[in-house]
Amino acid sequence: MKRRLRFRLIGLVSLTLLVITCAERRKGLVPDSITIAVTDSGLGGLSVMAEAAARLREAGLYRRVDLVFFNALFSNDSGYNSLPTRQEKIRVFDAALRGLEKAVRPDLILVACNTLSVLLPDTPFAQKTKIPMHGIVEPGVEMFKRALDEKPEARLLLFGTETTIAEDSHRHKLQAAGIPAGRIIVQACPELAGRIEDDWRGDDAGLLISAYVDEATAGLPQPPAPLLIGLACTHYGYARDLWTAAFAERGLNDIRILDPNPELAAGLVPRDTGRRFDKTEISARVLSMVDIPGNTRDSLAAWLDHISPEVAAALRSAEIRPSLFSIR
Repeated sequence: MKRRLRFRLIGLVSLTLLVITCAERRKGLVPDSITIAVTDSGLGGLSVMAEAAARLREAGLYRRVDLVFFNALFSNDSGYNSLPTRQEKIRVFDAALRGLEKAVRPDLILVACNTLSVLLPDTPFAQKTKIPMHGIVEPGVEMFKRALDEKPEARLLLFGTETTIAEDSHRHKLQAAGIPAGRIIVQACPELAGRIEDDWRGDDAGLLISAYVDEATAGLPQPPAPLLIGLACTHYGYARDLWTAAFAERGLNDIRILDPNPELAAGLVPRDTGRRFDKTEISARVLSMVDIPGNTRDSLAAWLDHISPEVAAALRSAEIRPSLFSIR
C-alpha cells in the first residue's frame, strides 16, 4: 500500500519537482545534464519529445539534454487496444518499462500516451521504481478544466482510443474537480491513431475523424454551445487541420482544440528559473522493436521538423531493435 501511495503522490507533483528529485539523488545538486525518456504505444509521443527539445533548448537549464524516445509498441500487427484484458495490457506495458530502464537508464520518464498513462499506476514497475515518472492524463485534465472554467457555457468533446475512453479517467477526474457530467461528451476512435501515424494529412485519417465527429455531435442541442475539442491521444494533434475541417463542414466553427502534448513538455521548464547556461546541447534518439516504414518516418518527420529538427532527424534514423523488450 505504501508503494502505491508513493507513486500516486509522485503523479500529482509538477515535472519540475520530479527533475529536482532526480537532482537530489545526485547529492542535492542540480545536474548539468539530464537524460529524459519519452514513451508511447506508437509514435504520437514524438510530438511531446519535440516540444521538450524546443523548450529545454530555449530555457538553458542544462548544459546537455539527452532525449530518448522508446516506442512501447510490441507488434506491427496489433497494439495495446487489441489485447484481450486490462491485466494483459498492464503486463505488456510493464515489460516495456523494464526494457526502457535497461536500454536508456533515464533520469526521468514521460509517458506521452493516454492509453499507457491510465495503466501506469497499476504496473509493478511504476510501483517499485525510483525513477521519477509522469503521465499525460493529469496535464490534460488540468488543461480541460481551465478551458471549461473560462467558458462556462461550453461543452467538452473528448476524443480518445478505446482503452482511454473505457478507463474514463479524464471524465472522472474532471467531475471530481467540479465539472458537471453533462458538460462532457466522450468518443472512442478505433483505428484512428494508426491512420494518422500512416499519413496525418491523408484521406483515411480524414474520413475516420469525420465519422467520429458525426457520432460525438449527434446529440448536441441546437443551436450548439461553444465546443472544446479535447484530444486525449498524442497522435491526434498531428491531424489538427483535419479536426478543424471536420467541424467546419458541419457548420461548427465556435470550437477550440485542446492538445495536452505541449502541456506535458511545458512542465519540464520552471517558470521562475533563469538561464543557467548560454547554450544547451540537445541529442535525440528513437528506439523501437517494431519496424517504422519509410513513408511514416518521412511523413511525421516533416511535421516534427518545424518544432525540433533533432527529433525529426532521430525519427528518420530510428534504431530498430527486435529484442528491445520481451513480452513472453
